[in-house]
Amino acid sequence: MQSLDRNDIQVSVAPMMDWTDRHCRYFHRLLSPHARLYTEMVTSAALVRGKQLRLLEHSQQEHPVALQLGGSEPEELAIAARYGADAGYDEINLNVGCPSDRVQSGRFGACLMREPALVGDCVKAMRDAVDVPVTVKCRIGVDDQDDYADLQHFTETMIAAGVEVLVVHARKAWLQGLSPKENREIPPLDYERVYRLKREFPQLMVVINGGITTVEQVQAHLKQVDGVMLGRAAYHDPYVLAQVEAALHGEPLPAREDVLLRMRPYIEAELARGTALKHISRHLLGLYQGEPGARGFRRRLSEGAHLPGAGWGLIEQAMAPARVAA
Repeated sequence: MQSLDRNDIQVSVAPMMDWTDRHCRYFHRLLSPHARLYTEMVTSAALVRGKQLRLLEHSQQEHPVALQLGGSEPEELAIAARYGADAGYDEINLNVGCPSDRVQSGRFGACLMREPALVGDCVKAMRDAVDVPVTVKCRIGVDDQDDYADLQHFTETMIAAGVEVLVVHARKAWLQGLSPKENREIPPLDYERVYRLKREFPQLMVVINGGITTVEQVQAHLKQVDGVMLGRAAYHDPYVLAQVEAALHGEPLPAREDVLLRMRPYIEAELARGTALKHISRHLLGLYQGEPGARGFRRRLSEGAHLPGAGWGLIEQAMAPARVAA
């Protein structure tokens, strides 16, 4: 079984449904050579029962990249993990944090925090099936589980199952009454609870997630835990990934336009495969966030990418407002 070290998990981009697809991950890799990237959650049922192995598609340029699985049946998860490892993923992550109704109805995601023994069985089955690291992403609790002892017990169970890396979203999840979007915003952040987890389980590598938006926040968290996972900030303002890269690794900040120019071969190859530009360009909209010309960039892409024949020329047109503003 391969292991991860602190350098491997120092910075990562969270798995986000409908967002972190293969096009998004390719773009993020250009901004951050070192960040660990994650797929959207893929259910074990889709891979094992549905045979939808196309969901595992990714490019070699994305590595290091992890596959996040959702499920609660140890044998099925073991098979799905094996599919992921065979497809070349560097890590298999189990989702124990998603609060959506659809996920709950399938008995996986955040509701599994109520069943740590079952999660432990799932992890053990996956670890027995693959040689790549198996990790878990969870919340600090769910619903009335508002006692640190619940998170402590969950963590002890994960360690006993062989988990070496635990990614913790520092909010609890309300499984009834809040939408997934509200669950990312309304429950208060409790970073100290995650810090305490690291202090009490120093052998466990702990990655913190939730509400982290700036380089300064990343640096502050890394003094307390092993890694930081960026979520919505990395999507809506992706240039923050390049800024974090510069701060932690001394990489020179790339010009935003240069990042787009480096996307050109990928975009043209995908267009040749029949991929519509809108499926790629939607991930680029936030690149100029906060910069002069950002609104014009977003507008041109948003209005033109869905039109028949939209191609690289539209990206060039969209860059024009930012060039003028600069």
